[in-house]
Formats: sequence, structure tokens, C-alpha cells
Amino acid sequence: MDRRQIKIGYKRMPFGIDIKEDEIKSWGHEILEILLLDRTTGENIIWATDDYASMGGDYTFSQHITPKLITGEHKDVIQPRVAKNEEERKQRARKMAEVFTPSWLCNDMNNGVDERWFNRKPVFNVVTTEKGKHFWTPTTEKVEFPEDKTWQEYVSMGVIEITCGEAPFLASRYDTVTGEPITDLKKRIGWIDRKLRIVNENTTTREDWLYWAKMAFKGTLGYEWQGDNLLLARENLLMSFFDYYEDRFREEPAIDDVKEIAEIISWNIFQMDGLKFVIPCSCHPKVLETRDIISGEVIRQEIECEGCKKGLIHKHNGIYVKTMDWETGKTIRFDQINGLAKKEKL
Repeated sequence: MDRRQIKIGYKRMPFGIDIKEDEIKSWGHEILEILLLDRTTGENIIWATDDYASMGGDYTFSQHITPKLITGEHKDVIQPRVAKNEEERKQRARKMAEVFTPSWLCNDMNNGVDERWFNRKPVFNVVTTEKGKHFWTPTTEKVEFPEDKTWQEYVSMGVIEITCGEAPFLASRYDTVTGEPITDLKKRIGWIDRKLRIVNENTTTREDWLYWAKMAFKGTLGYEWQGDNLLLARENLLMSFFDYYEDRFREEPAIDDVKEIAEIISWNIFQMDGLKFVIPCSCHPKVLETRDIISGEVIRQEIECEGCKKGLIHKHNGIYVKTMDWETGKTIRFDQINGLAKKEKL
């Protein structure tokens, strides 16, 4: 284990809500490159938007996001939605139906899942509403588990945020609507926050904490269409690891642990068209060429992707997204997970 640490200074959210890619690049060890990796294609994630096309051909829809495009003189290219100007936010809402969820609503929805899992409430916090504003107060006692369930099951269980944007349901470093940072870890309400609270309450050694923290990340998934949002989501999860590790051990994590968490995140937070389970816009028409028997003329005919034409999720000719099955150590197509493969037998 490489116990060398990344010196960014022990201070909660040292970069504010906007994590600078220059800073991540300065850590070395290919951390930024890992966060930009598309595990399905083996290449980098793509922009999947033309919002940056005015900056040149490298910033158009199908181009890959590389470190040089978002660092150095381009260090401010990717910013959280709340940092974008009003017109940019309106355009993205119109083109991609991009609407982010406030932390209080994420908390309510995550609480609802927990109430069913624990068969009681409250579990992690108590919600109140005053004059139309929503507040929550963290519970202070150690979370107790039902007789038929264990804390290890909770930490390891699979959760996924669909069309995750900057992943506010998973990692609540800040309110994605107001931009207000949530510096008090006890008040964070995302799934990784809940899981890491349980890890904190039930482990005593650094070795056990790290093992179960990694299990927590392995069970935390999300997917997103737009590449800039996807990178922000990945960064938010990685910085959450920093926050909780530093809070527990009063020092920054070893570079090997940071790299392993980044690798888990790059598998679990992935780029995907959530209706087709393929890389965005990877479906394409096939060209069929025939020759007229009389004139000899070559006739070209474009045949639409069968999955797109008929709405069949397992018949697309695009690039189906792969994820990691952490129990077996093997990859699996996302559309073949659980009941998805049984939905359609055409």
C-alpha cells in the first residue's frame, strides 16, 4: 500500500462546490484520466452535447473529453449547473430537460426508501417544514438495524440514481439548485453519505473502515447522458471519500486508496442513454447495397436500427453499456442486469 498522501490541505471543501480539474490533475497517478474513462469503450467519455461547440471541433457532441480540454487555460470549462449563467441553464432545460433536484427533496425520497428498508422512521434525520421551507435534523444515536438485517447488508446494497446529473441523490456535498455547500457531514443526505455514516459507526480500524467504504462505493451507481455532468458526478463522489476519510482519520487518504475509489466510481457512474442502454447516439443506420439487374446501377438503402425503429431495448445496434459485477469481478451489460433482460423476448 502506498501511504503517500495527496496534499490538498485538511479543510472541508477546499475548492468550494466547483472542483477544479487542474487540482485533480496535480495529484498525478492518472486520477483525472480515470475519472474521464468510459469503461465500456475503453476511451474517454464524450461531451454528448454541443453546448461547448463554439470552442472548436474538439468540444462537439461526439468528441471525447480529455484532460487538456478542461485544464490549464480551459480550467473553468466544466462548472456545476448553479455556476452557469441563467441563459445556459434555460437552454439545457429546453434541450435536455435538465432539471436538478433540491437537497430537501432528495432527502425526502431517500428517507422513504430507508423507512421501507428499516421498517421504521426516522432513521437518519427528522424532517420539519417552516413557512414553506424544508429542514432536517440528523439523528444523533447510532443507527440500529432490524433483527433480520445487518449493517453490512445496508452498506453493500445496490442503489442507482437514474439520469443523475451531478448526483445529488448519491453525494450531497452541496445543494445542486441553490449552490449552498453542505459542509457538516452529519447533515449530508446522499446514499454514499448514509452508507459512510454506517461505516463510521460500525468500524474501529482504518483497515476495516477502508474495506467497507469501498464496499459502499461498489454498491452506489448512477448514469447520465451529458459528459460534463457525468464528470461532476464522479468528482462529487470522489471528494466525498476525501471528506469522510479526513473527518475520521484527520489526514488525507493514501494515493492507492484514492486511485481505487476513482476506479470504482469510473465503473459505477457511467454515460448512457437511459432509454436504450447504449452510449448516447451510438445507434446508426446500416447501409445495404444492391445492384439493379437491368441497369447495373448500385442502389444504396439505409436501414434504421431495429431497436430504435421498434422500441426494442435489446435490439439496438449501438454500443451497449457495460458495468462491473463486483461479486464476480466480471463485466455485464447493463440491459442484462436483474429483470431488464426478461422484459423483452422478441
